[in-house]
Amino acid sequence: MKDLNRALEQLNRENTPGSAIRRLSNLMGEEFDRFVQVWAQLDAERRSALVAQMVEAAEADFELDFTPIFTLGLQDSEARVRAACIEGLWEVEDFRLIRPLIHMLQHDASAMVREAAATSLSRFALMAELGKLQPHFADQVWEALWQVIHDATQELDVRRRAVESIAYFDRPQVREIIAQAYAHEEPRMRVSAVFAMGRSADEEWADTVIDELDSEDAEMRFEAVRACGALRLDETVGKLGRLVADRDAEVKLMAVWALGQIGGPEARRVLEICCEQGDEALQDAAEEALAEMDFMQGTLDLSMLDFDIDDANDGDEDEWAF
Repeated sequence: MKDLNRALEQLNRENTPGSAIRRLSNLMGEEFDRFVQVWAQLDAERRSALVAQMVEAAEADFELDFTPIFTLGLQDSEARVRAACIEGLWEVEDFRLIRPLIHMLQHDASAMVREAAATSLSRFALMAELGKLQPHFADQVWEALWQVIHDATQELDVRRRAVESIAYFDRPQVREIIAQAYAHEEPRMRVSAVFAMGRSADEEWADTVIDELDSEDAEMRFEAVRACGALRLDETVGKLGRLVADRDAEVKLMAVWALGQIGGPEARRVLEICCEQGDEALQDAAEEALAEMDFMQGTLDLSMLDFDIDDANDGDEDEWAF
């Protein structure tokens, strides 16, 4: 408890050290109760900064788990804290999060929080389509997103995030929702529509996605490239190969990712060239894309894995059971 108390004492500092943030991982029981007492005394600015640090730390180290703190933060009085905590819970697939996320989507006073909730519900939409969510929970997610999309009083950013999330559902209404979003007068909604096209796994959108690869808008090109990768459109490898030299850095990196998703000899050749001639960021992205391509094709070099297969086989089978 002494090391926790030391960490808690540092939470009021403007630059809380990373060691103190890491000590807040996996808090339970009395330790969590002690944290809650200190947390309640911090001002909104400090709570917001600390949650941002936790989110960043968890992204850098998958062993860190701030789930209890992020769950507590869903009820925070500060909108920035609520939104950041929603982001922090991104990988948590507990169905008990569905109800609070829907409530925040429908009733939170902050559009920023409603937008974050709409985005967060996408993973439950995906879980539903993968058969990992009970039908009545899937229907709750669908209905909440559907209502927001068709609520003209909602802010555009909230509605477009709902469009992106609902795209995972394999239901006939999704195509109409995406089509309406793509026909919207606001460019941001059109960008979200192209993102949704990729998520929908519906190759009926292939021609539209390919056309948008030539868009003058970098954000639209970015989403069109991502959709090509998500839909695994072989016919776009040539264009994507040219887009690895796009004037926008994010488009370049997304083109590399998309080539890795599509695979094939031509995509491999482009990625290998990027490994040799690209800048450092492009080289790293190309190496990751090639590694994923090899993994998907079953050619991963098992000697790269840091464990002894013979030792694993000698162990108790229950240790390897899921």
